[in-house]
Amino acid sequence: MMRALSYSFSEAVASLWRGRQNGMLSTATIGVALFVLGGSLIVTSNLEHLAAEWGRTAEMSVYLTDAIDGTDRAALETLLEEAPPVATFEYVSKEDAIARFQSTFVDLAGAVDTLDGNPLPASYEVRLEAGAGAPGDLDALVEGLRAAPGVDDVRYDRQWIDRLLMLVTMLRAAGLGLGAILTFAASLTIANVVRLALFARRDEIEIMQLVGAPQAYVRGPFIAEGVLQGGVGAIVALSGLAAVFLLARGPYLIPLADAVNISAIRFLPLSLSLLLLGGGMVVGCLGGLVAAWGRT
Repeated sequence: MMRALSYSFSEAVASLWRGRQNGMLSTATIGVALFVLGGSLIVTSNLEHLAAEWGRTAEMSVYLTDAIDGTDRAALETLLEEAPPVATFEYVSKEDAIARFQSTFVDLAGAVDTLDGNPLPASYEVRLEAGAGAPGDLDALVEGLRAAPGVDDVRYDRQWIDRLLMLVTMLRAAGLGLGAILTFAASLTIANVVRLALFARRDEIEIMQLVGAPQAYVRGPFIAEGVLQGGVGAIVALSGLAAVFLLARGPYLIPLADAVNISAIRFLPLSLSLLLLGGGMVVGCLGGLVAAWGRT
C-alpha cells in the first residue's frame, strides 16, 4: 500500500511538472473558489462572534415620560428588581441625559443651547444577565415595561442581535452557494487537466493493463494528481486570505473592531483552516477520480 502511494504521488508530481501550465490553471481555479468560501467563513464567523459579545453585554433602555411621578418610578424599580434577567439598572435623569449627549457629540453641543428646554427623556439603563432568560421571557419583560405607567418606550439590544444573526444566515448561504458553484467548476477543471495527462500517457497505461498491473498503479497517479492540485489550491487560498487579512488588520480591521465594540476581528480558526485544506484535497480527489475512472 505504501509503495503504491509513493509511486502514485511521485508520478503525479512528475505529471504536474510536465503539464504545469494546465496544472497552474486548475490550481488557480480551485484557489479562487476556496478563497471566496474562506472569505465568507471569516465574515460570518466574526459576525457570530460579534452577536455573542453583544448578547453577553445586552442592555435595555427604558424611556420615561415627563409626567411620571414618584409612585410610578417606585413601582417600575420594583418591577426591575424582581425581574430575573435584570443584573443592574441605573436611573438617568433628563439633566444627565443632556450632559451625556453634549460630551458624546461635541460638535452638536452648541445646538442644544438653542432649544427650548431639554428634549431628552429620563430613562433607566438596564443591564441584563449574560445569557439571561429565554427569548419569550425577555419579550414578556419588555412588554410588561412598556405597559407600566410612566414608560414612554423600551429599546432592547436583542432586536439588533436578531437582525445581525439573520444577516449572518444570509451571508453564509450566499457564500456557501457561490463557493459551491466555483468549487464545482474547479473540480471540472481538475478533471479535464487529469484527462489531458491521462491522454498523454495512454500508451503506457495500455501496456500496464496488458501486463496486469494493479489498478492502484494505473489509476492512482491521476487521483493523486487531483489531490495535489486541490491541496495546493487550498494552500494558495489560505495564504491569500492571510495576506489580505494582515494587510487590512492595522488600517481597517482594528478600528472596525473598536467601532462595533468587539474584542478583535479574527482570522479563520485552525479547525476551519484544516477543513478548507481537506475540502480542497477532497474536491481534487473527486476530479481525479472521475477522470481516471472514465478513461482507464
